[in-house]
Amino acid sequence: MAKPIIYACSDSLGDTAERVARAAACQYDKQEFDIVRMPYIRTEQQVEEIVQKAKEHSAMICCTIISPTLRRKLQELSNAQNVTLVDIIGPMLAGVGTLTHTEPTMKPGMIHQLDEEYFKRVEAIEFAVKFDDGKNPMGFLKADIVIVGVSRTSKTPLSMYLAHKRIKAANLPLVPEVALPPELFQVPARKIVGLIIDPFKLNFIRSERLRSMGLDSNASYANIERINEELTYARNVMRRLHCPIIDVSSKAIEETANLVMEIVKRNKELYHE
Repeated sequence: MAKPIIYACSDSLGDTAERVARAAACQYDKQEFDIVRMPYIRTEQQVEEIVQKAKEHSAMICCTIISPTLRRKLQELSNAQNVTLVDIIGPMLAGVGTLTHTEPTMKPGMIHQLDEEYFKRVEAIEFAVKFDDGKNPMGFLKADIVIVGVSRTSKTPLSMYLAHKRIKAANLPLVPEVALPPELFQVPARKIVGLIIDPFKLNFIRSERLRSMGLDSNASYANIERINEELTYARNVMRRLHCPIIDVSSKAIEETANLVMEIVKRNKELYHE
């Protein structure tokens, strides 16, 4: 039996329409859907072709088309052909319009325009990748924040999350047998954050990591005595650095990130960084 089809149409990229369609479709978990993205709908002829396709395949249409003319045309043709149409952007535009006396630009793709904030985000992401896992300690001196902690305390995911908030984060794993880079002690304590975690929680995380890689989950990497040794070493390092410490044992990445962002914000306000 053929899967039901949803045409996600837009006069821009169409990713918003597709995401909304998928979000709705996934609620019907006993049915598979074929969601077809149809971007850059700019003419009435394209609208006519979409409605005709939907009619032929008993499909529905959802759209994020900005042009009022094209939306009206799509609505008229859909009604005439008895095709289900969901206008995602139209009601939202009308709702936002009740909050302002200004007029919408009615330009497709505004959300994707490359502005200064976009470039800052890309720069921060590239920074996080370049200076991940202590690859280049020189990055510590350029970072908005340096994250230190033992392995599997979510340093990399946290760095990437912060990067999407336009914060340049570098991170360093703390391993007793590996000497600390001197650059770390050149960074002001206020620009370093230490991550600690409950040893039994870390034992579980590391054991699962080893299993997922097909390795022995009883290896020293997941041994509770080894973990306690690493955590003791990490706490000693953090005391030497005089840096803030966050216990991530029961925190989601978002929660930890919010605490780090508060530190970065305070640094900018107090030290104009």
